[in-house]
Amino acid sequence: MSLHLHDVTVTLGKGESRTTALRKLDVTFRPGVLTALVGPSGSGKSTLLAVAGALLRPDEGQVLLNGADLAALTDRERARARRERIGYMFQSGNLLTGLTAEEQLLAAASLAGRRPRALRPKVRALLDEVGLGHRLAHRPDQLSGGERQRVALARALLVEPELLLVDEPTAAVDRARADDLTALIARTTHEHRCVTVVATHDPVVTNAADTTVDMQTHAPAATA
Repeated sequence: MSLHLHDVTVTLGKGESRTTALRKLDVTFRPGVLTALVGPSGSGKSTLLAVAGALLRPDEGQVLLNGADLAALTDRERARARRERIGYMFQSGNLLTGLTAEEQLLAAASLAGRRPRALRPKVRALLDEVGLGHRLAHRPDQLSGGERQRVALARALLVEPELLLVDEPTAAVDRARADDLTALIARTTHEHRCVTVVATHDPVVTNAADTTVDMQTHAPAATA
């Protein structure tokens, strides 16, 4: 299992506001390796995650997950890949408003074709591992920003994804919790041999990473 972005170009916006977020990007991510994407805001970290996770189709290039080009799949095939093979943790959490923390994970399991009832013990164990075992029945509006992020991480890990994409996991948590979350992401990566890519500004995360990719090195030469 590997992720290879080959000659990927992405433009965003229209007219005078149109910019090139990624230009001819060529980078490979290996299984069992935690890779930190570093660079200032606007350097393309979030765009890379969106392209790698089949959320955004590149203008040019290939997105090869275990040799299959996600960019060439139909919309239905890309949606299936997102459900069954890719785990996401967005900075905002992207939780479903009316569901409790436990139900967020059970819903994700159902969408991925798993039996929610059979996974309930694992759901509770994961939420306990991210420090939310006492918040199983709380909805997003009853959780802090950091707690919502931790629910999102547990949800991403539930289906043991081949590819784990994480956007600023420690942005809304305290230092102790940042250490715990980073350790959990690293341990999951190494134990399950998934490809893990984390966009971050946090030295805690970059220090724990096995390798880093500096997006400034891959920055577009000019605005399109």
